[in-house]
Amino acid sequence: MGVIHFHKYQGTGNDFVMIDDRLRHFEGENTPLIGQLCHRRFGIGADGVILLRNHPDYQFEMVYFNPDGSQSLCGNGSRCALHFANQLGMAATSSQFLAVDGPHHGFIKGDMIHIKMPNVAVIEHPDEAYFVNTGSPHYVKIVSEVDQVNVVSEGSAIRYSAAYEPAGTNVNFVEVQGDHLKVRTYERGVENETLSCGTGVTAVALALSAQGFSSPIPLHTSGGKLMVSFRSNEKGEFEEVYLIGPAKEVFKGTYQY
Repeated sequence: MGVIHFHKYQGTGNDFVMIDDRLRHFEGENTPLIGQLCHRRFGIGADGVILLRNHPDYQFEMVYFNPDGSQSLCGNGSRCALHFANQLGMAATSSQFLAVDGPHHGFIKGDMIHIKMPNVAVIEHPDEAYFVNTGSPHYVKIVSEVDQVNVVSEGSAIRYSAAYEPAGTNVNFVEVQGDHLKVRTYERGVENETLSCGTGVTAVALALSAQGFSSPIPLHTSGGKLMVSFRSNEKGEFEEVYLIGPAKEVFKGTYQY
């Protein structure tokens, strides 16, 4: 029998099992264990598992697993990871850390965690929707009433469509509500709607800049409010992209398996 010491975090309702793995005890290749930890009936319950590890060139390394064991960049998870690393004394309020897609910068200002996201050179607009890669692939569709969308049914159909084989894509539905955007997301790897998706709202903000929205853009998710700031260069590429929002420790404990 094994024992895992964990901290449970949430960032606008996107929740994570956070593990201090500086001693490298966690079995990262144990996909069933990851799924078990994330299970909301038989485990702790989460949208993903995040390990914090030491790294010789950065203040910390964040290793993120979806419930199915796959790895990807997670924007909200990165905000929670920076907060947790700061609490552990691994990171200062302004830090460089490593994620699956490469290095990132983040800083804490009051209650808000600012995470620098990857630069985006291309936003595809093949049909009525947009496609943006913000460290994870995202399909962005503008709808008139986002609360009426069957996110799981419509999202999974797009996620598994031939156009995005073999890896699939995350799917975002967005409604323009005055000066802000309301977003609902179907997440690949979770295979369900989540209350919030950091890389998703980042993709939505950059895509909707083509509709006249300028930085910083406020976005409302089912789990709370986020902000995305950015600037575009002379080539129309997006730089200095920051995802901004809160991160909170909910509880901590031990899990036996």
